[in-house]
Amino acid sequence: MLLKHPPSTSIIDKRKTMRQIIREAYAKINLGLDVVGRREDGYHLVRMIMQEIGVHDTLTVTAAGVPEGAPLIRLKTDSTEIPIGPDNLICHAAYIMCEAFDIRDEITIDLQKRIPVAAGLAGGSTDAAAVFMALRDLYAPSVTDGQLQELALPLGADIPYCIAGGTRLSEGIGEKLIRLPDAPQCCLVLVKPPVAVNTGMVYRTLDSLAGYPHPDIDGLIDRIAAGDLTGMADKCGNVLELVTGQLVPVIGQIEQFFMDRGAVCSKMSGSGPSVFAIYQEEEKAAQALREFKETADFSDCYGALTQFVYR
Repeated sequence: MLLKHPPSTSIIDKRKTMRQIIREAYAKINLGLDVVGRREDGYHLVRMIMQEIGVHDTLTVTAAGVPEGAPLIRLKTDSTEIPIGPDNLICHAAYIMCEAFDIRDEITIDLQKRIPVAAGLAGGSTDAAAVFMALRDLYAPSVTDGQLQELALPLGADIPYCIAGGTRLSEGIGEKLIRLPDAPQCCLVLVKPPVAVNTGMVYRTLDSLAGYPHPDIDGLIDRIAAGDLTGMADKCGNVLELVTGQLVPVIGQIEQFFMDRGAVCSKMSGSGPSVFAIYQEEEKAAQALREFKETADFSDCYGALTQFVYR
């Protein structure tokens, strides 16, 4: 089944000068991730193949007119794992939009959280991206995605991609995005073990290595363009797994579990610790996930069946 990114849903209540928009915020995985340098300011230069997947959060953004004064941002969520104060990326995104477009309304954001937290899936970035797009749609519909990406970049390098979505080559610090042909359809198993990974430490450790093998990003692009799922799977790779895989051995164990059960590829996403496994057949993927959840060593892991999302 082809999963297309759905449009946002908006509601206007003229009696209360209240407007509401609902957006889905999709997780991403890295089909390929390479680190090719570091800038003087410490930011790393990357080449990544980013892919949206079906696991998503839902954000309901409600704007209510107020007589005067500064904007008021309220964040509510069903998750106990994320802060709801002004330091949350969602709130930062809302304040940036309010300043950029002179928004002085009361903005309430209700977040239904489904993407695992601190997982290498851009969960915080995609939620922030959804807020940028929702407030653009409500207050400045003529603003393009490209302009929105420029506004969002200082808040996080993954946010411009989350605004763009789909299958993209990401370069620079993540802000240079090139649209690619849609990645071949497949079924995914997504797993997150209950461990935390310090992304900064992972990059610093990689910097300390004298040398390391790099994934074939250009070859991966070629296989995607050819619509070759098994060829794409062979080229998937993540240089950060050299570090995180040593720190969190269960990552390799999870990957092997799914490879032993018919996956054509199983790799870590981002700086970890999430792992995705690619299957050609949904039935095999579902069976592998059932066995995974029944395995005592993995009983406390998050697991979901999903697929690529296309725009």
